[in-house]
Amino acid sequence: MRNFKELKIWQKGFQLAINSYKITAAFPANERFVTSQINRAAVSIPSNIAEGSSRSSAKEYNHYIEISLSSCFELETQLLIAKELNYSNPEILSGVMAHLTEEEKMLTAFRKLLSNV
Repeated sequence: MRNFKELKIWQKGFQLAINSYKITAAFPANERFVTSQINRAAVSIPSNIAEGSSRSSAKEYNHYIEISLSSCFELETQLLIAKELNYSNPEILSGVMAHLTEEEKMLTAFRKLLSNV
C-alpha cells in the first residue's frame, strides 16, 4: 500500500484545494457556478492522486495522474477567467497560479516515471 500523503504531488495538490476554497470565498455571491467549478477542479487534483495510489498497476495509477493533470489545466483556465473578471486579489491569484504551474510540472514528471515502469 502506498501512502499518498507522503507524495509531494499530493501535498501540493491538497494545498491548492485549500487555497482555492479561500480564494473563492471572496467571489461575488452570484458566481456560485464559477466558485463550484473552481473548487471541484481543485479538489479533484489530490483526490485522484490518492485514488490512483491504491491501484495495483503503474498503468492504472498513471490514468489517475492524467486526470489530476487535466484538473490542473481546468483549474488554471478557471483562475485565469477569475483574474480577468477581477474576482480576487491579482497577487494572491498569481501566487496560486505559480503553485499550480509547479504541480503541473511535477505531475508531468511523475507520469513519465510511471510510464517507464
